Amino acid sequence: MGIMPDSWIREMAQSQGMIEPFVEAQKREGVISYGVSSYGYDARVSEEFKIFTNVDSAIVDPKAFDQKGFVDRPGEVCIIPPNSFALARTVEYFRIPRDILVVCLGKSTYARCGIIVNVTPLEPEWEGHVTLEFSNTTPLPAKIYANEGACQFLFLKGEGPCEVSYADRAGKYMGQRGVTLPKL
Repeated sequence: MGIMPDSWIREMAQSQGMIEPFVEAQKREGVISYGVSSYGYDARVSEEFKIFTNVDSAIVDPKAFDQKGFVDRPGEVCIIPPNSFALARTVEYFRIPRDILVVCLGKSTYARCGIIVNVTPLEPEWEGHVTLEFSNTTPLPAKIYANEGACQFLFLKGEGPCEVSYADRAGKYMGQRGVTLPKL
């Protein structure tokens, strides 16, 4: 298994629509960087945020998720309360090839501020907007900037195509648009 370079990412984005919209080169003047890098793609966070709150004493249960546990806060920035977290999504829509697995790492700019970005792997033939979790591990409010870099996706090529892809098994998060909440 090998990690795919910028030339492959660019080709797949332009010819196969693997990343839409695709940013050709890293942008970073006055913003948290995004776009294609040497061996990855730095995705942006959209203006759609869901901040978790305990105002209505909801319980976070992945089998019976209660929407009273968060508030919607669209905008150019999101302020995450201390020791809390928010859900968001990428600006980019991804279409993953059958012989590729994608892993995600948070941007160092956020990590150095105690803000952790978590994403599960993007499986072969999955597509959609990626739901992002931002955890504020600090005792202070933390700011997230919409339309700027949030995390880096690394594309790992398997030794061959998988027997059963995410699409083949009709995965529950296939084709998601917007911030997608837990499903059972």
